[in-house]
Amino acid sequence: MSSLWLEQRERGSLAVMKGGVRLLLSVGHTFGRLLLYPTCAYFLASSRQSRAASRDYLGRVLGRPARLLDIARHYLTFAKTLHDRVYFLAGRTAEFDIEQHGLDAVERTLARGKGCVLLGAHVGSFEVLRVLGSLECKVPVNVLLYPDNASNADTVASDLCPELKQRVIPLGRPDTLLRVHECLERGEIVGILGDRTLKTDKTVRCDFFGQPATFPQGPLLLASILKAPVILFFGLFEGGRRYTIHFELFTDELQIARKDRSAQLQPWIARYAARLEHYCRRAPYNWFNFYDFWRA
Repeated sequence: MSSLWLEQRERGSLAVMKGGVRLLLSVGHTFGRLLLYPTCAYFLASSRQSRAASRDYLGRVLGRPARLLDIARHYLTFAKTLHDRVYFLAGRTAEFDIEQHGLDAVERTLARGKGCVLLGAHVGSFEVLRVLGSLECKVPVNVLLYPDNASNADTVASDLCPELKQRVIPLGRPDTLLRVHECLERGEIVGILGDRTLKTDKTVRCDFFGQPATFPQGPLLLASILKAPVILFFGLFEGGRRYTIHFELFTDELQIARKDRSAQLQPWIARYAARLEHYCRRAPYNWFNFYDFWRA
């Protein structure tokens, strides 16, 4: 099951993470990039299961057997987006070249006076979404996240950006639906990633790179219950300090009846999986699910 990702605990102590962040901010972005290479080499050598998952995925997206160099590039791309996340959280977005496509879809949707759901995936950087404020869209961005999988990383992120806690809505809590509803009624954006599941999630199996894979019903079911517009979001890392943000209107309103919800959601989630596959092919080293995604 895709919920295997929950069994992957974060590596590294809180003190080490905090020290690393201070070091990165003090030495500057360029020198900080150099520090990623020995770090990636260590994780490449010591993470057998993640390495196997990377090889499996890359073989599908590249259409050929993945070489060790491909896997190393996959790891390094992930490390670079984490590195850049430090600077995004610290408010240093001006140091990056960020190109956007389809922002007008977000603006038109918000102009109706109600918020929207931005549905993304573990592709590139979700943190680059914070630059929406500098792209003429002065609207608060709230993020739905799975709790407790990376608590140290969350603590470090909150230290860098204290207001982050106010904009994070934990998934699976009794008040989750209410908090999302309140954000939408205020005309705010709610972001959620749709390519990982909790063990308690209801799921569907959809074709993904030619083989069925498990996707959660939750994100689209949430949007249907709250009658919220859904916009797809992918923030692709293009190398260097360059990112490209893509927005696509998914649906103005998802109408799902109470009966046979799984069957009604199936084609919508399949459509989401198809768009995810499209962007994975566009930026093959940008997908960061380092576990057996296709395991039944």
